[in-house]
Amino acid sequence: MTTPGTRPDRSDSGANSVLGKVRLILEAFGPDDEHLSLTEITRRTGVAKASVHRLAQALLQWGLLERRGSDYWLGMRLFEIGQRVPRQRILRDAARPYMEDLYQATNETIHLAVADGLEVLYVEKVSGHGQITKPSRVAGRMPLHCTATGKALLAFGPRRLVDDVLVAPLERVTRYTVVAPGLLLQELAKARELGYAVEREQTREGFVSVAIPLIGAAGSTMAALSITAPAFRADVVRFVGLLNMVGCRIVKSVSVG
Repeated sequence: MTTPGTRPDRSDSGANSVLGKVRLILEAFGPDDEHLSLTEITRRTGVAKASVHRLAQALLQWGLLERRGSDYWLGMRLFEIGQRVPRQRILRDAARPYMEDLYQATNETIHLAVADGLEVLYVEKVSGHGQITKPSRVAGRMPLHCTATGKALLAFGPRRLVDDVLVAPLERVTRYTVVAPGLLLQELAKARELGYAVEREQTREGFVSVAIPLIGAAGSTMAALSITAPAFRADVVRFVGLLNMVGCRIVKSVSVG
């Protein structure tokens, strides 16, 4: 994943192709970037300014970028296309009503996430005003190893996913993030034993998350559902009971649909 403000890794053999350059331009926009100048896009991508300008004009025509004054914005066409992804749409539509029920019952932040590569991808989120906004957001990403949803996906997903995560050094997000492979494996074993995963201050200090896997009829883990709350009022036992009740209904809804 490219960190905003840094030059992307161009070791990918496709980075010098036209499509590779288009990808770099679109991925230059970070989670907090509303707009970027041509100069900033050039700096972040490492692509020649003339090429960025030429490709940006084509992206403007296709609606993938928009231009206001001298700055570029991601276009609404990207949002429109994203809503057509079948797995995301079906899962999100089935889960959203139950996530709202969870929010009403707990008044805490609810996340629905899937594994994408070595990261958690948040496909839906329900929260109130003044609740946590970072680091989570819809279409946002976090490392699998430090989030409750990620730990649930690792614990109940294919072993190869765990192996892939352990190949690279584990990123430390907070001072409490587990970065020792052995400790992570212990956490995953505990999650399998309990049927749920708990993350305490590993992604944001002062917060606790509890997550369960959503396991389909075929036995594969399709997603993870979590509740995140300030540590001082996080009732893990109650949260697990609510998550299990709602999780069964979501899985049934997806299967019927």
